[in-house]
Amino acid sequence: MEGGGGAHSSRTAEEVFRDFRGRRAGMIKALTTDVEKFYQLCDPGETVAPFFEKENLCLYGLPNETWEVTLPAEEVPPELPEPALGINFARDGMEEKDWLALVAVHSDAWLLAVAFYFGARFGFDKESRRRLFNMINNLPTIFEVVTGTSKKQSKEKTSNSSSKNKPNSKMTRPAESQTRASKMHSPKEDEDSGADEEEEEEEEEDHENTLCGACGDNYATDEFWICCDMCERWFHGKCVRITPARAEHIKQYKCPSCSNKRARV
Repeated sequence: MEGGGGAHSSRTAEEVFRDFRGRRAGMIKALTTDVEKFYQLCDPGETVAPFFEKENLCLYGLPNETWEVTLPAEEVPPELPEPALGINFARDGMEEKDWLALVAVHSDAWLLAVAFYFGARFGFDKESRRRLFNMINNLPTIFEVVTGTSKKQSKEKTSNSSSKNKPNSKMTRPAESQTRASKMHSPKEDEDSGADEEEEEEEEEDHENTLCGACGDNYATDEFWICCDMCERWFHGKCVRITPARAEHIKQYKCPSCSNKRARV
């Protein structure tokens, strides 16, 4: 979605939200599944281009769900709001998890700035702005995804809303009554025919609160998911590049984040 010349275009809150969601997905990938690559690109001493050493780098999320670390725009004012400058300088002065959380916070602020910049350029009225914010607010923030806060909130919400005790069930993932092999199927797989209707409704609610550890989105009925045996987070297969056929041969699955942590130890 282009920023320039958009004031006279007829755009909707839904279109701006799709742009927001794509950029958000890209930044979440940088801070989770692609974290090793992102970490290396933010080396404070990295030469990113001829004559540009130790420059103020920025993390950009792109509408096509990709990301890039690069120098900020040169024009003043820029076409779009710019992300936080100099994320690379703080990298080696902080614990990695704290640095990633800091980048996540600034990324959330940038995404909101871009979304409402478009809203202003496209002349959104009060109702359109409210609709846009509500759609954005229904998604966990990047900070919540990166720090695991969204998982905790989902667990608390499900625990408070449940009227039954479910021993050995994990509230932010499909019921533990599924076998190990069922990890390689959709979290919304049909319950046994003997389950009563009330229990099925509860399971539906549990599944709706399941968030992908990579992109932070809720599950969809037709998507393949897999659970990490280390951190016990669920992931869209497409987000971690695991197919159902490949999953059949995995005895213990480790998500990219857990694999990278183990490699750096």
